[in-house]
Amino acid sequence: MADIALSATAAARIKTVVADEPSGAGLRVAVEGGGCSGFQYEIGVAQAPNADDIVVERDGARLFVDPVSLPFLLGSEVDWVDELIGASFKVKNPNATSSCGCGVSFSV
Repeated sequence: MADIALSATAAARIKTVVADEPSGAGLRVAVEGGGCSGFQYEIGVAQAPNADDIVVERDGARLFVDPVSLPFLLGSEVDWVDELIGASFKVKNPNATSSCGCGVSFSV
């Protein structure tokens, strides 16, 4: 699906993270209310997609997004970044009008 992209580095990291999980596992990205800017990303391992999830696949890695979170994430790219302050999944979201310093919270 072209509405949400998964970088090559994120795909490689997802495959590493779910290597010991059951076949079909992937990374779930959701948008929840809260955080210092109004919304926050919830990112974690999921055993399988829910029936109504959008599934994004790249290089054998799977990303799951629920239909409620999808409008907030349209046009986004999920990336894996390894910086001096730490390594993590980051959402590059063109819909976010502002975000907090940690990059986990945003507003639209």
